[in-house]
Amino acid sequence: MPRFKDYCPNGLQVEGSPRVSSVVSGVTASLALIRGAVRAGADTLLVHHGWFWRGEDPRILGPRRERLALVLAHRLNLFAYHLPLDVHPEVGNNSQLGARLGWGVAGRFGEAGLGCWHDFDAPRPLAAVAGALAGVLQREPLVIAAGRRRIRRIAWCTGAAQDMLQQAADVGADAFVSGEISERTTHLARELGVAYLAAGHHATERFGVQALGEHLVQAFGVSHRFIDDPNPV
Repeated sequence: MPRFKDYCPNGLQVEGSPRVSSVVSGVTASLALIRGAVRAGADTLLVHHGWFWRGEDPRILGPRRERLALVLAHRLNLFAYHLPLDVHPEVGNNSQLGARLGWGVAGRFGEAGLGCWHDFDAPRPLAAVAGALAGVLQREPLVIAAGRRRIRRIAWCTGAAQDMLQQAADVGADAFVSGEISERTTHLARELGVAYLAAGHHATERFGVQALGEHLVQAFGVSHRFIDDPNPV
């Protein structure tokens, strides 16, 4: 696996039960997800967005204290995998999103190959690509058409990867899909002539952690349940 700089520690973040038998997975280690794991009788919580992010105030105050207190009180293990879960070729967020859309990974770009691209057999209408995303994610993407109405090469990177738009253009993409959009993204998409589809940070990153949880079922015989804590972003 390529090495890269991440924004948080990966792996075991909080030690709880010495044995793992019941895993709950989710996108973010929010209080709602922790409560869901407790109700499910889990001993382990597996997430994409964990705690202890670079640059955060390190003090355990307010909501952070409440989250940690609940995890410790119920002896929950907290495992979090951020960029490693984005880039993994099998259970990663990008590979899993592509698989659900029928987009095979023909190539990768960006740091550690985080971004992916796929060539359609024939150009597809931008509206059809947006419709496929909406069907898989159950939410309509925000589309910046940027003059591109037919798409031959699609590129994507889940989450907050809007600033990889230039790199997507550099590999010849006609459209780039990510989770979030910034004010600057619209201008760059228009100036590059590359369509941009903001499909939701949470929505695009639900699949990797589920695939990893199911891998644990097959590898170790644990139980696994995905709990969604919906987020409109």
